[in-house]
Amino acid sequence: MIQFGTNPIAWANDDDHSIGADIPTERILREAGEEIGFDGIENGHRWPEDPEALRALLASHGLKFISGWYSTELLTRSVEDEINAARRHIARLKHNGCKVMIVCETSNAIHCDATRPVNDRPRLSAEEMAAFGRKLETFAKYLAGEGLTLVYHHHMGTIVESPEEIDALMAATGPKVHLLFDAGHCYFGGGDPVAVLTKHIGRVRHFHAKNVRPDVMARVRSEGLSFLQGVVAGVFTVPGDQEGAVDFAPLMRILAANAYSGWIVIEAEQDPGLRNPLLYQTLGLATLKRLAAEAGMTRAV
Repeated sequence: MIQFGTNPIAWANDDDHSIGADIPTERILREAGEEIGFDGIENGHRWPEDPEALRALLASHGLKFISGWYSTELLTRSVEDEINAARRHIARLKHNGCKVMIVCETSNAIHCDATRPVNDRPRLSAEEMAAFGRKLETFAKYLAGEGLTLVYHHHMGTIVESPEEIDALMAATGPKVHLLFDAGHCYFGGGDPVAVLTKHIGRVRHFHAKNVRPDVMARVRSEGLSFLQGVVAGVFTVPGDQEGAVDFAPLMRILAANAYSGWIVIEAEQDPGLRNPLLYQTLGLATLKRLAAEAGMTRAV
């Protein structure tokens, strides 16, 4: 059984709060819930920190809290310190009935730095990746005891971006560490989304349906733009956009063939002043619902 969700980053960016700053929070929730009809929404900087206030706010718009990004710093601190740093976030997820915790290592990431070319991202040696994987697996075991599945978000500008790094992370972890597969970050990172999803589908517990405009992606690479500059230029878009390069039909078939159960989330940040979130998110959801139905997946009630 699947559920369809979105992320408020389409309306109000979490890495650069100036993007979408003029859009009222009420509009985000009304459009995502009542007007477009998503089942849930991920975390954003506009949401209240109090777990019950968050639940009540989203529920008033017919939305569930799906989960939210958590920045680990396991390269620079101990697992015990990571657990202590994450306690409030964990409690917020548990109170809202979340099943997964989205994690990405950011201690040396550059995706939030508008002055750093995304090409200059950090990389780990094989030994460093193995050591990181051991710590991440230990952290994941703790989360499993709290009823949460750790899903690692491979992401541009971080230590896990390329398909080879996804392979290395999966090899360095298990069985508690799982994968958040992001179609757009996979493509942008040099991977074939169909091949990567097929290879790691057994570990996938969360799915981000992000599309990529290849001409903008090529410009980001060739001109040495930062991740945020790429976002503003329009590198990302939604499923169904004819400017996007990712074909979501085979991805939905892979999920269906492997009995994927969980969230399918449109997390496609764009400049809302140039590309209306209501229109693009409506297109994205309609596309995913059609493709998922054609693949034989059933939507949870």
